[in-house]
Amino acid sequence: METSKARSVIALAMAALMPAAAWAWEPTKPVEIIVPFSAGGASDQMARTIQGIVAKHELMKQPLIVVNKAGASGAEGLMDAKSASGDPHKLLVASSALYTVPLISKLPFNWRDLSPVAMVAVDEFILWVNAKAPYQTVDQFIAAAKANKLKMGGTSSKREDQMITAMVEHATGAKFIYVPYKGGGEAATQLSGNHIDANVNNPAESVAQWRAGEHRALCVFAEQRLAYTHKVTDTQSWADIPTCKEKGLDVHYEMLRIFLLPGKVAPDQVAYYTDVFKKISETPEWKQYLERSALKPELLTGTALNQYLEKDEAMHKDIIKSAGF
Repeated sequence: METSKARSVIALAMAALMPAAAWAWEPTKPVEIIVPFSAGGASDQMARTIQGIVAKHELMKQPLIVVNKAGASGAEGLMDAKSASGDPHKLLVASSALYTVPLISKLPFNWRDLSPVAMVAVDEFILWVNAKAPYQTVDQFIAAAKANKLKMGGTSSKREDQMITAMVEHATGAKFIYVPYKGGGEAATQLSGNHIDANVNNPAESVAQWRAGEHRALCVFAEQRLAYTHKVTDTQSWADIPTCKEKGLDVHYEMLRIFLLPGKVAPDQVAYYTDVFKKISETPEWKQYLERSALKPELLTGTALNQYLEKDEAMHKDIIKSAGF
């Protein structure tokens, strides 16, 4: 009996030294990341950052391929993911478009058609103006908008950017001419060229222009200032940008960043990608990307993620109704 016990102990010790067992499922061909927006926007930047991290740290045996499908305000990308039901070799990187596009356009799509894998961050929005514009403060900007309708650029129609614009109108009485673009990169370029007066881009979409002195950040639509204190421009860090509420503009909006598989995939396939995203979140490159893009780290999976989606969808229904879309 003692001999049998000793053998069991030795077997357990040897098992502990053996490499971890392979996943029950792994991709057998390259995996597409569907980006439902144009190149250069925040979703595209996130997908390509993750593509690089996975390759560098060899977190997957198969490569990731980023595919931009920017048609119809993101609807093309959403429907592509839906139509790939059962295919575990496609991932969708998404934002609040999960709710806004189908709610507003009556698109036959629901996030429940897909298989949520991981929410990886929360993104903020900033009120950006051209650095040469005469308004230095939020008050001056709103006063100018009340005196003469200003052009507000943003990604797509009746999406997050236009919702925030409507919320600012409701809070201040100012009116804007909203100009939709295919992505935040285009909205940033148009602001640099003075073709619009402002935009509400995510930090990552305008950081290059901010650093170059082309754009001025008036305020961030967040409950608290951003946490990153490293100087981005010669004089300012993300933490130096005041919240809009601090400046008398009581508008707050945050956006999730999430990855989903198509519907009807196996639990083992969801588990595989969940593990990959957990490993990504632990890399120094991901942490550097979060700071560079002023993203708040927020890793949610499983039941907690589904609960978040239910709550966030309900909030967006209220915003859309209030905005009159």
